[in-house]
Amino acid sequence: MRTHASAKHPHDDAPDTAEDFRRLASLPPGRLRDALREQIIEAWLPMANRLAGRFRNRGENYDDLRQVAAMGLVKAVDRYDPELGNAFESYAVPTVTGEIKRHFRDHMWTLHVPRRVQDLRNRVRFARQDLSQTIPGRRPTVAEIAEYAQMSEEDVRTGLEALESFTALSLDAELPGSEDGYSLSDVLGSADPALDVVIDREAVKPRLQALPERERAILYMRFFADMTQSRIAEQLGISQMHVSRLISRCCSRLREQVLQDVA
Repeated sequence: MRTHASAKHPHDDAPDTAEDFRRLASLPPGRLRDALREQIIEAWLPMANRLAGRFRNRGENYDDLRQVAAMGLVKAVDRYDPELGNAFESYAVPTVTGEIKRHFRDHMWTLHVPRRVQDLRNRVRFARQDLSQTIPGRRPTVAEIAEYAQMSEEDVRTGLEALESFTALSLDAELPGSEDGYSLSDVLGSADPALDVVIDREAVKPRLQALPERERAILYMRFFADMTQSRIAEQLGISQMHVSRLISRCCSRLREQVLQDVA
């Protein structure tokens, strides 16, 4: 595994794994592929840890942040396509950073809080920490924090309230007034799996519209109406083998066209 940095990398700790990614893409599922995947992840872990370090002192344990960053790195490795021609770090950095920010959003605030309130919370927290070193034995008052941080007392109270709301309520916590163990998780929806393919759908949409009417109809019946090839063949008055060839040809053509657009 090559780990030297070169001028083409925007990050000093970016290892040279371009060839490894090309090998990974060509290997079938199995022990060799799994071993190479693990080597690539280990090579990029220092950068993931460095990205996690940017979010220290924000109310979350650093070890937890490193785990979240590692999860983002794994996603980046599994989803990266070297054929698109972009350097891995240009894809991995926003993926890992986004995973960490998503962690803060989903696990650290009970409710979505306006940016102004978050800023007030941080100013109050830092002021209280500084004052606690000079006022031993008690917490600084609202007036003392306001004077030290040059804030109004009303803004200090808002920041203090935000401090108390920073930790998220457990999803297993029983809802107030519930007598049958009804918890918060029972009222939450699940992530829409269609969100993961939005970009792919938008990329292929104009290419689908440009197909001949019969081929477009066949793809609609197969992938949107969930019809079998035999039913499609019966409806169009052609053989099932012909339907299979048309579907395969259309999908290959669409894939090539979309990849050309991305390149």
